[in-house]
Amino acid sequence: MQRLSRLKNIHQAFEIGMWLKGAFAVGELVSGIAAYFVTPHFLIQIINIITGHEFAEDPHDLIASYLRHAAEQSTGGSQHFTAYYLLGHGIVKLWLIAGLLKKRLWYYPAAMAVFGLFIAYQLYRFSFTHSLFLLLISAVDLAVVVLTWYEFRFLRQAELIQKIRPAVKVLALFHDSG
Repeated sequence: MQRLSRLKNIHQAFEIGMWLKGAFAVGELVSGIAAYFVTPHFLIQIINIITGHEFAEDPHDLIASYLRHAAEQSTGGSQHFTAYYLLGHGIVKLWLIAGLLKKRLWYYPAAMAVFGLFIAYQLYRFSFTHSLFLLLISAVDLAVVVLTWYEFRFLRQAELIQKIRPAVKVLALFHDSG
């Protein structure tokens, strides 16, 4: 009974994680499209408008300084890389999440492998950028991989039980008749 409750909680966490990851993937698609069309100059202007009030109050504001610095460092090449990365990342994640939510078993190992590659790449990028955001995304991805593993094991066991159930019934008939 307690195991069943635990499995139900893991399944609910998995489904919530998938929907949140799906929403994040849609955000990546929108961000990728925006990154492709928004020029670095326009981005700097927008950030200056947004952070102007913060800098008037506190010229050393951490978040405002980080945003301005990031915008000033962006180039056309990095802009297109960011756009393609976000678009590709979002499309792949949405495709995998759709398969996982449909409970298609072969998606589970594929998703764990792809999410593992995303984690590896994000940690590689972290070694250059030291972005805490990349660590946060990697931690969330790792939690999703673990939940995906539990969900995969549960579904595989359920599928196995469904496959052997007819054989068990036949054996029971022979046992009862003997």
